[in-house]
Amino acid sequence: MSVCLPEVIHLLSDSSSHMLVNTHTHILPKTGIAAQKVRVEEELEAYPTESVELRCQFIDGGGRTKLTQVSWIWEPTDGQRDNIAVYHPMYGQSFPNTDFKDRVVFLHNSLENPSIRISNLRMSDAGRYTCEYATYPSGNEQGTTTLTMLAKPKNSAKVVTVQAGTKSVVVAQCEAADGKPAATIKWLASVGGNHSTSSTNGPDGTVTVRSEYRLVPTPTDNGREVTCIVNQRTQERPWDHAMKLSVEYPPSVSIEGYDNNWYVGRSDATLLCLANANPEPTTITWTAVSGPLPDTVVVDGNKLMVKKVDDAVNTTFICEVKNKHGSSKTQISTLVIEERRETTPGPSSGAVIGGILGVLAFIGIIIGTIFFIRKRQEDGEGPPKHKPPPPVKASSSTEMLNKSSGPPTATETAPLSPGEVYYEPTGREPVTNLDDETTGALNGGAPPVLDDSAKYDNVNELTDHNLDPSNHEPPAANISRGESFVSPAMFV
Repeated sequence: MSVCLPEVIHLLSDSSSHMLVNTHTHILPKTGIAAQKVRVEEELEAYPTESVELRCQFIDGGGRTKLTQVSWIWEPTDGQRDNIAVYHPMYGQSFPNTDFKDRVVFLHNSLENPSIRISNLRMSDAGRYTCEYATYPSGNEQGTTTLTMLAKPKNSAKVVTVQAGTKSVVVAQCEAADGKPAATIKWLASVGGNHSTSSTNGPDGTVTVRSEYRLVPTPTDNGREVTCIVNQRTQERPWDHAMKLSVEYPPSVSIEGYDNNWYVGRSDATLLCLANANPEPTTITWTAVSGPLPDTVVVDGNKLMVKKVDDAVNTTFICEVKNKHGSSKTQISTLVIEERRETTPGPSSGAVIGGILGVLAFIGIIIGTIFFIRKRQEDGEGPPKHKPPPPVKASSSTEMLNKSSGPPTATETAPLSPGEVYYEPTGREPVTNLDDETTGALNGGAPPVLDDSAKYDNVNELTDHNLDPSNHEPPAANISRGESFVSPAMFV
């Protein structure tokens, strides 16, 4: 027997252009008889209570195959094959399986296209559906469709009321029941804890997933939020449910209202007993250490009011609170004074903060001003950055006596600018006139300015003749310290 390969390739190429898939191909001998095909959909998905169409079509390439009968055979996931629908051109339709009898119909009442519809689907309808032809002369031809049943889970979540303690317990539960495929559960929580997840398979192929959130509960965990998030294929978006934890604990008590100003005659003195408890307190009791409550005291629930303050309320009050998990109490001592204390309301927090910022800004301004002034002094009023030329020294008296006749040349030193002080960097003292304190002082220690040249007209005469003591006026000598000098001549 030979095989016609070009025909096989042509058939495979033709099948790829259709949505239907041939699951069985019979290759005939090279006798001119074309091959046949049963086209079906490979896989379908459906939901309970819905309907699904199972399509089947017989393709006869040569038109020489004789179709005798077509049957739909159902093979459940776990079970035996069973006919659910049969069509015969002469005997008509038949539905042997009672579970499908009222739910299955043929769509075209034709051997060439024996597609069926199954209504009111059940989860148990999942399985393999085979469209099988009885033909002549090739025998049976078939194609199989796998039907997958999907189920949206029934999601729920709840908190578990617990009592504060030291052991880890379940505080919240989340469930995705009867879903297919199985769901996944995650938690978002503002408290520390962990979760565990389990799953159970149902008889119809569904899966129920359960998750529990656990932690060691404390009173501060009461009212905190945890969120269960369920993801599953059939859901358009994740399902989430937020819950507030319920942690019960015995009461804790405090007393407020005492202002240290219970003076004799006051009529608005009040104490409040505040309790933090879950569940709410069942009883609140006021008592006094000194015995029964004074006659001027009125109790209204958690409030103790004094109609008129007197020495009788100069005592210690006790408040006791109870709930189903226990009791707690606290006390406060009240002191009665003779006269009212005048209380001056303190500044608001905003004013205090503003004042502090103002002081800091003022201090910053002062520091900046001082820095600026010092900088100016360093840059503009410090010693000169260059050394001025030293003053010209005048000749000593001995030199002057040995000079030839002729008017001496006066050397002037430019006066300093106002406000300018001359500094000697070498540490030497300014030049002074040791013979004339007035002249040196007035000229700042510099050589005297010679503005009268006539003074020295008779210098030559001093060398040739005896000088008259009454007319003697010794010339000023300008000698710096540290140098030898000759004092003016003295006549006796």
